[in-house]
Amino acid sequence: MFKNLDPILHSQVRLAIMSILLRVSSAEFSFLLENTGTTKGNLSFQISKLEAAGYIEVIKSFRKKYPLTTLKITQKGIEAYEKYIDAISAYFKISGKNME
Repeated sequence: MFKNLDPILHSQVRLAIMSILLRVSSAEFSFLLENTGTTKGNLSFQISKLEAAGYIEVIKSFRKKYPLTTLKITQKGIEAYEKYIDAISAYFKISGKNME
């Protein structure tokens, strides 16, 4: 009756990262830091979890002499996100609450 929710995406910060990356082609670490409202350490940890799952790609480079971390969502990440949204939406439908 209830679908399993992806434990990787069932985290506020990781879900926020994925939601942001779905709207943009790529995002810098500083942009995600500003838009998720978390700490640098927590953001780094959550990014590592998403990268290990294959949901995002992390690109390390330099801008002038400063390190630059850019993130992109992968096709696997898009599919996992869509599956997660479908699964959690089913919970609302069962409860009689319409999300639309």
